[in-house]
Amino acid sequence: MLAEEEGDRRIPIIIGGVEAQSIAIKLEGLEPPRPLTHDLFLNFARAFDVELTEVLIYKLEEGIFYSELVCTRSSEVIRIDSRTSDAVALALRFNCPIYTYEEILAKAGIVLDFGDTKESSGTSSPTSTPSPRSRSSSQSDNNPLASKTLAELQAMLDQAVEAENYERASEIRDEIKRRSK
Repeated sequence: MLAEEEGDRRIPIIIGGVEAQSIAIKLEGLEPPRPLTHDLFLNFARAFDVELTEVLIYKLEEGIFYSELVCTRSSEVIRIDSRTSDAVALALRFNCPIYTYEEILAKAGIVLDFGDTKESSGTSSPTSTPSPRSRSSSQSDNNPLASKTLAELQAMLDQAVEAENYERASEIRDEIKRRSK
């Protein structure tokens, strides 16, 4: 879900498994042992002094979003067609904004009702629906990680990252964070 900066609308974008994993890894702050494809693109661009300055979602046709990467090299602006899922993963790595047009927001934007919770005004970070990983303390009794020591959890985390099982790694990392509170 991409959220508009000054409003309540969200754009739901379907993202493939590989791209979703790449996005999740960046959002979770995990460092894979070897660069993923989007990390490789970042390294390649930086090696040739190309900067991704923005992502533009410019068209919505038959439920498919079309995007372009707006890059600069010296004073030259370069526009590159991109799948939106890749564009989002790259925007996270380059720390650049994602833009779209009002007509796309009007057509595809939805407003999610989160009940009585209120978002603080002035924040520009997108919000999303609660993930299955945000569990209540009553569910922690069924958590197989609860019986592990911190040293065991750290070893498991290292193994999961090494095996590139980032979903498992994020679960283990969450358990470590929960205990350090």
